[in-house]
Amino acid sequence: MSNSPSAKDPATPNASSPARPEDEKLPPRLLLVYGLQHILTMYAGAVAPALVIGAAAGIANDPASMGILVSGALLVAGIATLLQSVGHRRIGAQMPIVVASSFVPVSAITSLAAGENGENLPVAFGASMAAGVFALCLTPFFGQLIRFFPPVVTGTIITVIGISLMPVAADWILEDDSVEPSAPLSNMALAGTTLAIILLGSRVLPGIWGRLSVLFGLILGTLVALPFGMADFSRVGEADTVFDPTSLFYFGAPQFEITAIMTMCIIMLVVLTEGASHIIAVGEITDSKVDAKRISAGLRADVSGSILGPIFSATPTSSFAQNIGLLALTGIRSRYVVATGAGILLVLGLFPVLGGVMAAIPGPVLGGAGLVLFGSVAASGIKTLAKVDLNDNLNLVLVSSAIGVAIVPLAYPTFYEQLPETVEMIAHSGIIGAALVAVVLNICFNVIGRRPEPEETARIEQDDIGSAGPGEAKYTDHAEAAYRGEESDQQPSGDR
Repeated sequence: MSNSPSAKDPATPNASSPARPEDEKLPPRLLLVYGLQHILTMYAGAVAPALVIGAAAGIANDPASMGILVSGALLVAGIATLLQSVGHRRIGAQMPIVVASSFVPVSAITSLAAGENGENLPVAFGASMAAGVFALCLTPFFGQLIRFFPPVVTGTIITVIGISLMPVAADWILEDDSVEPSAPLSNMALAGTTLAIILLGSRVLPGIWGRLSVLFGLILGTLVALPFGMADFSRVGEADTVFDPTSLFYFGAPQFEITAIMTMCIIMLVVLTEGASHIIAVGEITDSKVDAKRISAGLRADVSGSILGPIFSATPTSSFAQNIGLLALTGIRSRYVVATGAGILLVLGLFPVLGGVMAAIPGPVLGGAGLVLFGSVAASGIKTLAKVDLNDNLNLVLVSSAIGVAIVPLAYPTFYEQLPETVEMIAHSGIIGAALVAVVLNICFNVIGRRPEPEETARIEQDDIGSAGPGEAKYTDHAEAAYRGEESDQQPSGDR
């Protein structure tokens, strides 16, 4: 059972108890603090692609140009997250999912944008925009993947997502591995202090205060870093105070080159696959109903940033896995919390000076919090796997093989370097590798060649799987039973 606030929780007065857990409404003050906690968790990851791409484009020493990239990334993240959490017609899953600049296309975009004074950025942005339209056309197909994700598959993928994020936390603690890939003692101490604050807060603070332990850890960890010179706020004043609307298409109109577009289209397949996995993971963590149409709607919000991004000089977006960890850790399932976070992103984008303050949070502080957040994702996957009969040797082989494939590129980042660049990029993603292995083995082991028992013959009609759009959450008894992998001898009974 989730420990999310409800009307019965004395710590959260006036909270409602809706039919869908993600529709829970909290008091404004709680929306604000929980939303801020989400943004603090993902801020570094949201602006990191802009910083890396800006350096490759030759504008690292141009504060105005770098400010445009960072502000654009925040504005597009706010728009896409608002679409994802609130939803509009067929765009947005109406789930507590944060969307921001994806790390997946960074390597390709840096190669396309490499040059001086941002001269090649229009080519990268044009490829991103075209690939976004391509991905948008594919979202109905990816929405149908729900039938191939029973608990044995979703549990494995969620576990792998958490494990795959651990190097991100380590990189945050390390901060700078250009000389030697080992963390200074001071960084480890600061990360450990942050982790201790979060653990202590989770243990001793009552009610909502315990759920805010990550936020307290980030704030107090930064305060601890100040007297040791590990938090630098001196460059906050270099940022522009207000976003200038005339900076739209700041680096020029997008340029469309076939080779660049084809490269980005391949990358968007990876983004879509990860996005579908994340939506299913959030559904498992929040006990929300997820069907084909909801996945498709969520993916449309994910790729919206790829289409809108070039207008604001931003790169393709996708859902952020670190915020899935925050959902698992706090139990706060309300999509309105994430929508409030989207509003904070928009404010930060419109006032870059505020974003500069948040950017001053030291990497080791983020890393200490990341250890808990990312571990929570893996723990949620293990919880889902607890529903699976692992005494069945085929299920055990499926889980072990998928996790094994995911660990290889984490343990040996150069393992696939001999493969063609496009294939190497896909193989290097442990999440994608695990998803492909889990889905294929599930089809081979549990679909093809396995004769269903009489009590397992519940049939899912197309209309049952795809009939629930955002806001409807329609599931028939036998469709849900088949998705969950449960036995059911009931006949379809319509809406629940």
